[in-house]
Amino acid sequence: MSRFLLVCPPLVSHVRAFEAVGEALVARGHEVAFLLNAGGGALVGSPEFAVLEVEPGEAAPTLTDRPTGLFGILRTVREGAQRTASLCREGPRLAVLWCPDAVLADQMEPAGALLAEHLGLPFVSLAAALPIDPEPAIPSPFLGWPFDPSREGLKRNRGGARVARLLLRRQRETLRAACRDLGIPERERMEDCLSPFATLSQTVPGFDYPRSASPRLHALGPFRASGVAEAPLPFRRDPSRPLVFASLGTLQGHRLDLFQAIARACRTLDIQLAIAHCGRLSKAEAALLDADIVTNFLPQRAVLAEADLCVSHAGLNTVLDAMEAGVPVLALPIAYDQPGVAARLVHHGAGLRLPYRRLSAGQVAEALGRLLLEPDFRRGAARIGREIQSAGGAEAAADWIERLVAAPAPVRAREPEPA
Repeated sequence: MSRFLLVCPPLVSHVRAFEAVGEALVARGHEVAFLLNAGGGALVGSPEFAVLEVEPGEAAPTLTDRPTGLFGILRTVREGAQRTASLCREGPRLAVLWCPDAVLADQMEPAGALLAEHLGLPFVSLAAALPIDPEPAIPSPFLGWPFDPSREGLKRNRGGARVARLLLRRQRETLRAACRDLGIPERERMEDCLSPFATLSQTVPGFDYPRSASPRLHALGPFRASGVAEAPLPFRRDPSRPLVFASLGTLQGHRLDLFQAIARACRTLDIQLAIAHCGRLSKAEAALLDADIVTNFLPQRAVLAEADLCVSHAGLNTVLDAMEAGVPVLALPIAYDQPGVAARLVHHGAGLRLPYRRLSAGQVAEALGRLLLEPDFRRGAARIGREIQSAGGAEAAADWIERLVAAPAPVRAREPEPA
């Protein structure tokens, strides 16, 4: 039996992915604890896990909506750096009290890797979002750029990395300071904090951009809790009309203007529309939407099993659920890795992408019409869906973790020698 410490950002989608892997480990006789920023413990739904929360530090960064554009990016970087600093400051004391044998570290929270090295523990990186493992031909997942392995594409990606370095100055400063305080070699990028053993990703190869072979990166499919039956479809499907499921996730579900454009487009096309705003709209705002179903939450996979199309902010979990059901996606990416997820949908012919700013009902109607009438989109989604259905998910992740970390002598992955 081993004791695993799970370190991830206090985001619902990340916590759910880590819970699924944690439950697979608990079922095998291991013990699991979450290390989260103050308030993050409320997101952990399973009583099988211990929860360790650090103090908020200089500020209690919120993970609700934020302004977009340059100021939004800088605010997001600042808040992430604050959370990392808090974990690195308080985490060692809490971790030592719990006595873990290994760490599972979210790629988006570098504190997990720094704490593991400080404590002399092996760790595995988990990619709950798109993997950030660097590769010259693959742009940052935070950019919606197409895959382009040409000389021009490689040059563009290097330019994007330089711009990202400027925007991430606060993160670099935080990581350098944390390394000094923890007495470990200096790091300044999230990519510098990846596990030498493995990255376990909940994507599948057929959804990502083409990558060169790597012994470190294992794309295992969505990390979902096993044995949990989802509720049945809570409304009657109209067999005479196409069904569209629209969700903008837990952080963007307040965007009434986007939902209104989607609703007007669906009404124009005589499409049945089910909206899940994740509790982010008031009753008065929800009443303004001319849709067949408007509610806080819907059993997402059950709805997608019946739906013809999905409209999403391009959150990875929603998109993977849609792909598993063979449902094309109209993506409206807003923040985080959503532009990269949307770009991959387009690359694989499994969906379309529209800019969310100044979105019109006409744009949405045209895109929905294409997705409904052109069968290649459904074929593209079904192709990815078949790969997801045969992937190992959380159980495969637990297999790798036991093999890589719980063994007496963990073995580092060896990258192939450059040509």
